[in-house]
Amino acid sequence: MKLVVSLVAALVASSAFAAAPAAGPASKGDPKAAESIVNQLCAGCHAVDGNSPAAANPKLAGLNAEYLNKQLNEFKSGARQSPVMSGMVASLSPQDMLNLAAYYSAQQPKPATAKDKELALAGQKIYRGGVQGAGVPACASCHGPQGQGIPAQFPRLAGQHGDYIYAQLEAFRLGNRANDAAKMMRSIATKMTDADMKAVAAYIEGLR
Repeated sequence: MKLVVSLVAALVASSAFAAAPAAGPASKGDPKAAESIVNQLCAGCHAVDGNSPAAANPKLAGLNAEYLNKQLNEFKSGARQSPVMSGMVASLSPQDMLNLAAYYSAQQPKPATAKDKELALAGQKIYRGGVQGAGVPACASCHGPQGQGIPAQFPRLAGQHGDYIYAQLEAFRLGNRANDAAKMMRSIATKMTDADMKAVAAYIEGLR
């Protein structure tokens, strides 16, 4: 499910990375009610516990429920494009999506280790301080020093597959992913070099 396109998710994204109709106080997800959907639709790519073993498929465990619900709604509306995910969510009701978001947000994310230590060290500088002179802000300013994210726009990134993070940055840069509020991620990604993206993705994978 390349670019699934779903860290973020799609970690993240999400991210990693415009908001769905906000759930009101009475509209809350039931993790237990999502279990059958997880087993039937989600586990094959994202695993039952949300710690996807495949680098192309985002880890969902521990992502904020508001962020997850937003992404699911936007896959369904088409605001976020993915032939695979749009098919997966086509039959889901708004409550189903709330339930799934609650389920995966309650799962425990498993830490990962950066595969390329030298590349990750270069990425650490970008994550913490941005790219001076290029107009790239520190990733930590929105996603947090430890990559925990800020609900609901800025997803948890810590431990997300590096390949997925890179794929999302590239999608933002090319405009293939366009569900970021105020074009924030698209604006940032266009100022990053390919080397910048690979470095920060390597650092995020080992962030905990």
